[in-house]
Formats: sequence, C-alpha cells, structure tokens
Amino acid sequence: MITAIVVALVAIIAVLLVAAGASVRVLREYERAVVFRMGRLVATKGPGLVLLVPAIDRMVRVSLRTVTLNVPPQDVITRDNVPARVDAVVYFRVVDPNCAVVQVESFLKATSQIAQTTLRSVLGKVDLDSLLSEREELNEELQKIIDDQTEPWGVKVTTVEIKDVGIPQAMQKAMARQAEAERERRAKVINAEGEFQAAARLSQAADVISVNPATMQLRYLQTLSEIGINQNTTVVFPLPIDLVKPLLEATKTETPQAALDKGANGTTPLLGEPREREPQGR
Repeated sequence: MITAIVVALVAIIAVLLVAAGASVRVLREYERAVVFRMGRLVATKGPGLVLLVPAIDRMVRVSLRTVTLNVPPQDVITRDNVPARVDAVVYFRVVDPNCAVVQVESFLKATSQIAQTTLRSVLGKVDLDSLLSEREELNEELQKIIDDQTEPWGVKVTTVEIKDVGIPQAMQKAMARQAEAERERRAKVINAEGEFQAAARLSQAADVISVNPATMQLRYLQTLSEIGINQNTTVVFPLPIDLVKPLLEATKTETPQAALDKGANGTTPLLGEPREREPQGR
C-alpha cells in the first residue's frame, strides 16, 4: 500500500514538472512571443519569463534584430539593351511580431522574393550609365518600393544596397576605350586653354615691355643668371635686334668704292680717314 502511494506521488510530481516545463518560457531581450490559445491569437509577450497554459497555449518565437539578407545575383536587361548581372543586400527587421506571424507564412522568404523581383523591375528601367553612376538614387528607390510591399507583414526595410554590377567583357572594353577617348579630349582642351591663357599673358607682358625698353635688358640679365646656375658648358644668348640693326644699316649704305677698297686691301677705311686719290690723266 505504501509503495503504491509513493509511486503515485512520484508520477504526480513528474507530471507537474513536465507541465511546468511546458508552460514556462524565457525570452531574450530581442525576442518576442506570439501566443495562440486554442488557435486564436492572444497577445505578444516578452522579453523575460513567459507563462503558458499547458496543452492549450502555443508560442511562436520572433526575433526583432536586424536581418541581413543577401539577394542572389539577378540577370537584368537595362533600358539601353545591355545585359548585366546585379546582386544586392537588404537590411530589415520585424516591427510587428503579430503581423509577421499571422499575415505571411515566412516573412524571411517573402522578403527575399519581393527584393529579387523589385531589383529586376527597377534596374530594367534605367540605362547602364545610370546604373553605374546613380547608385544612391537607385538604392533609395529600391528601399522605398520593398518597404511598401513588406509593411503589411510587420517588416521594416531600412537599407538596400547594390553590391556589384557585372557586365560582359566586350562591353567593358568598349567602356574603357570610351573613357580613354574622353580623357584625351579633356587633355587636348586643357592644353588649348593653357596655350590661350599663355598667349594672353605674353601679349600683356609685351605691352608692359614696350613702354620701357630697359625691361628687356633686365630679362636678358635674369636669363644669364638662370643659365649660370646649371653650370652649362654651352651658353645660347639671344642677341637683341636693336643692337644688330645699326650694323645692318651701315652695311646697306656702304658705297661701291669703299667696297672695292675693302676687297683690294682687305680692310675697310675708318670714318674720317682721308683717302688717297688716284692721279687723273692729263
């Protein structure tokens, strides 16, 4: 008799322990419990200690932390008919656990699918240049569209980032040639602008020098000092035309008789020196 009572007590204690274990849950700070009682939604509980009615209540655990979802690479045809392979990353979190459990079967899978379809539809409406250069605007547009779609599920999409854009090898070579031609065009334009500005400055400098001719002599002296710093063995010094011009004029005004005398004697008579006249025949 005593043995039967002890066995019964042990069985009762075991049942109570099992029931207590089934009715007590401990949730972390970032977790919430969506409780169903006889199939009907009761409330959202947590974090901390959560008590359930054994065999009646059922709990679905939901995490409120931000989820990083990698969108698989998607084949996209841009507006200018260029094939591209684009992948992205989506950051979202659950803001309403009840809707995340009741309104959709799997909010993670649903968010992934809506992100893939939105990525293909949005990027298919832009050309390749916009896809490569206007990523911030495209990211904002993708985030707004995906967030509007997931709002009824209690999911908040915070950020969408396009990670990589893959284009065919032939298109990459064409873009490289285009970029090289553009750089050459800019270099030629900059060189032409530099020549134009230099010509304008030289014209202004010539106007300043023409007022005072001594300025040219100072420039010559400065050039000599700059050449002397390099310790060159050969010095090329520009000779002003003003110094050579009197000699050229003297050569042009030389008489034919002086030229003959110079050819006969090998010398040119000095200015003011009397010349011997040949005796005239009778």
